[in-house]
Amino acid sequence: MDILETAMQEINGVLEKVSRTELDAAVGFIQSGRRIFVDGEGRSGLMAKGFAMRLMHLNYTVFVTGETITPALKKDDVFIAVSGSGESGNVVADTRKAAAAGCRVLAVTGKPGSTLASLASCVLTVPGTVKGDAGSGRASVQLLSSLFDQCLHITLDAVCWLVSRRDGLSNEKATQNHW
Repeated sequence: MDILETAMQEINGVLEKVSRTELDAAVGFIQSGRRIFVDGEGRSGLMAKGFAMRLMHLNYTVFVTGETITPALKKDDVFIAVSGSGESGNVVADTRKAAAAGCRVLAVTGKPGSTLASLASCVLTVPGTVKGDAGSGRASVQLLSSLFDQCLHITLDAVCWLVSRRDGLSNEKATQNHW
């Protein structure tokens, strides 16, 4: 079997398990007039930054946690925390801070029973293999958290696509916000 075909089969297998109910709930978190903060570490953090960029293209006020220009959290801001394991130390700590500030918290994780998920009022589960999965819990031949990160990117792009359709924002309008 071809390596790309194997990767695509793994990706399709995970995406089939993403709950459409959870996906719709995540879309509902993204509302105009609310500031959005996105947080993540490592490769998952890079996917989260790509998501933040796309939300900006869709006319949302969005910040990435830890950047030098990120303002303080305020009550009712939206905080979107991304961690495959749901146990990433900085992401969990930042999420606790956001929850304490009265933010609406969305956790995007591969582990719905994780610490991160327990801190959120909404969870979007992307059940791809992460680096800590071993033995029979490892459902991917790919390295580390590659499967989670690939599926995370597609899932977060789907959230943006649904938001753009809901908000009536065309590709042409989004392109006007692109640098």
